[in-house]
Amino acid sequence: MSEAVSSRAAAQASTIADDTAEQTRSTTLMSGAHLAARALRNEGVDTIFTCGGGHIAGFYDRCADEGIRIVDVRHEQVAAHAADGYARQTGRLGCVVTPAGPGCTNAVTGVATAYRSESPLIHIGGEGTLAQHGTSSLRDLPHVDMMAPITKFAATIPSTERVADMISIAAREAFNGAPGPAYLEIARDVLDREIDAAQAVTTQPGRHHAPADPAGDPHDIEALADLLANAERPAILYGQQVWTARGHEAAIALLRGLDLPGYFDGASRGLLPPGDPHHFDRSRARAFANADLIVIVGAPFDFRTTRARRSRRELKLAQIDMDYRAIARNRDIDLGLVGDPGAILGAVLQAASGHINGEKRQARQAWMRELAAAEDAATAGLMPLFRSDSSPIHPYRVAHEINEFLSDDTIYIGDGGDVVAMAAQAVRPRRPGQWMSPGALGALGVGTGFAIAAGLANPGKEVLCYYCDAAFSMTSFDIETANRFGVPYIAVVASHTAAGRPRYGQSAPGAASRDVPYGKFAEMLGGYGEEVCDPAKIAGALRRARESVRTTLRSAVVNIQVDPAAHAPHASAQTMHE
Repeated sequence: MSEAVSSRAAAQASTIADDTAEQTRSTTLMSGAHLAARALRNEGVDTIFTCGGGHIAGFYDRCADEGIRIVDVRHEQVAAHAADGYARQTGRLGCVVTPAGPGCTNAVTGVATAYRSESPLIHIGGEGTLAQHGTSSLRDLPHVDMMAPITKFAATIPSTERVADMISIAAREAFNGAPGPAYLEIARDVLDREIDAAQAVTTQPGRHHAPADPAGDPHDIEALADLLANAERPAILYGQQVWTARGHEAAIALLRGLDLPGYFDGASRGLLPPGDPHHFDRSRARAFANADLIVIVGAPFDFRTTRARRSRRELKLAQIDMDYRAIARNRDIDLGLVGDPGAILGAVLQAASGHINGEKRQARQAWMRELAAAEDAATAGLMPLFRSDSSPIHPYRVAHEINEFLSDDTIYIGDGGDVVAMAAQAVRPRRPGQWMSPGALGALGVGTGFAIAAGLANPGKEVLCYYCDAAFSMTSFDIETANRFGVPYIAVVASHTAAGRPRYGQSAPGAASRDVPYGKFAEMLGGYGEEVCDPAKIAGALRRARESVRTTLRSAVVNIQVDPAAHAPHASAQTMHE
């Protein structure tokens, strides 16, 4: 055989082989479940939180095939809170997967909490077959209609071909502007059906997401830099978005570079450690009442933020937010900037550096000394309560003991009403990302899901959740889930012997409960439990709980009997009975 004939034969054989391989590739079958799992993985999802059900049963194996960890909890509310908490801790897309009907409705509170807290997650909800939609089949509900008001995006996946594409769209919406949740309903036949993989509509992972750090309008950057350079009594409030966008380093640099007092809400608590000269928390009312410039960064104008009025002409109010719709919402402002908080703050620092004259810098240093004195006075006023030996135990004493107990690597979670509000005046996390709370929705029951998520996201850190007894009663059985997945934590329960705040009419008749030894719950699950009625024994109980968690890898519960008559200072203002 000639060399030319041999070459042609080899080329033909190669072509046939290539065609065969291409034909094999083009006929690779994939189910909707596999397409969904792969799409989630492409969007950075490495963990899903779920409570198993028939509508989504085939989804779990495909997630496992893609290397996605499956955390199966005992109630969908916990799954949704855990997905929210995981997003807060990692900065990535959280994911909750629920069956149809009550599986979806049980998750509503968790999704709504994420919505009000601007936390990025995707909720995959099961449904019967498309042919059964709207026919009153088992667990048939208008899921999309229900979820639309508490998500940034809600839709039904219309076909198996669109599964990956719709997940990509939902993920982009979750990170568009201020983050938030998205909901996708996927019918059982769409999930189970197999199609040629080449028919699936897909996009490259992350390729079409919004820019990571839009830095705002350059003219507005200069305007804010000018305001900061000329202010004598400025104050800055950092909110949830500063941590969500991981802009904390720029936020800290601005405080230090321009000699500014910083106040912190939500996940921004802990950006600076206690004792830092730019860390303030107990003088906010005084600062906002006397400042000539207030800058609100990544915090909505709601009941938690400043109520500064425009009664003083010299007061300037500026706002930075990731969502243009939040600018000047509920308040008139002088300047609004839309974009990534870290990018904007970094640009403002660069623009303002060197433009503060000596007289202005001396004035603001005097202002910071004034605020520091107010902080010291406020702390001195609280100390008698922090160190109270009263019985029943005052909640402020519990909060103070928890703060003294925290290590540099303890993630603190607050889950409750009054006792958690009081704890906010005492507990100071040591590092960024180590404060977790329900946020603006104020939902009780977040703690157990948050604790599981925090442990999974931060294997080397200690997790402590401070509950009121009502919150603990809602979701505590998923402590078993924390133990099962190797993320035990310390649960501290403030037991009121009343499930509410009767002084201000927030408890129904008959709400008072008998003393419940919640510590026994931990013992039932193989962990450590202790009941505390003496304030002098709180510190020892916390230390024993820590040691037990470390040695047994089982969660511990410290149940503390607190005074049911003690209330947060502004409790009455949050009811109809002002």
